[in-house]
Amino acid sequence: MLYFVARRLVSALSVVLVTLIVTFALFFVAPTDPAGAICGDRNCTQERYNEIKENLHLDRPLVQQFTEYTVGIFAGRTFETAGVKQKCSVPCLGFSFKNDRPVTQMLKERLPVTVSLVAGYAVIVLTIGVFVGSMAAKRRGTLGDRALMSSTLVLSSVPYYIVALMISLYLTILYQILPRGGYTPITENPAAWFTGLLTPWLVLGLYSCTQYARYSRGSMVEALSEDYIRTARAKGLSDRVVTYKHGLRSGMIPVITIFGLDIAGSLSGAIFTERIFDLPGLGNLVLESLSNYDLPLIMGTVLVSAVILVAMNFLVDIAYSLIDPRVRLA
Repeated sequence: MLYFVARRLVSALSVVLVTLIVTFALFFVAPTDPAGAICGDRNCTQERYNEIKENLHLDRPLVQQFTEYTVGIFAGRTFETAGVKQKCSVPCLGFSFKNDRPVTQMLKERLPVTVSLVAGYAVIVLTIGVFVGSMAAKRRGTLGDRALMSSTLVLSSVPYYIVALMISLYLTILYQILPRGGYTPITENPAAWFTGLLTPWLVLGLYSCTQYARYSRGSMVEALSEDYIRTARAKGLSDRVVTYKHGLRSGMIPVITIFGLDIAGSLSGAIFTERIFDLPGLGNLVLESLSNYDLPLIMGTVLVSAVILVAMNFLVDIAYSLIDPRVRLA
């Protein structure tokens, strides 16, 4: 097991390194002009252009630029803007000259919002989605099974942003049945934190439950047809024990894979949800950086997203052996 974990960890670090190289090449080696994009077409003097180029270290060789950027992640860097030196602490992901702030500092401010959103979403999809899928698999072919699966197909056929917009418009603005989305740090006011995220949690979680219900049902139907399930029933174990203790553990393997990638994607930026419900998370930050052509901020966001995705894949691999003993034997 330790050898497996070490091997997967080396593989994960290799993926992050390749992502770092590719991202740097896309933004700084490609035939673009980051300094010109940041300076803008209007009121951009040659002096200002040269200052930005010097601050971004674009006047240095590419190998030196990449080395300084990589070393800065582990040792920090110092940037100079308008004659003022600013320290970028570890891990330094660059400096946003559009906002005159370190990229890491901006990401740290936005990340708790997205983490809070995804945490509530994860609880809903893993409880309601998996439960509905398991119930449908247990009653395979019955009227209840058809009704559950048909309702999930109908709901998931509507684009998510339309569902979120309609709920935001009718249930939070016109009729005020649900609280309007907003974010308050949990350390300041836990009640306001919960109330502000309740509607985004319900919208994102319940909509995604339709997919997880179908995933869970398909996995459970396959798991309940295995030989060891028939053996467990032949031993006289109750139907509940066979379904939820033995069948569910095996049926959760594909669901955990999808869940890990889904969580990683959501942490990278739940753009529609944050935009519609006015949550200052990573999704909104990505849109702002793209509209401002803030290359250091875009690059830092890409790297953080890559690290989150690799980390979730690593955790999913470890979770396999904890859920299904047959994986440990393999």
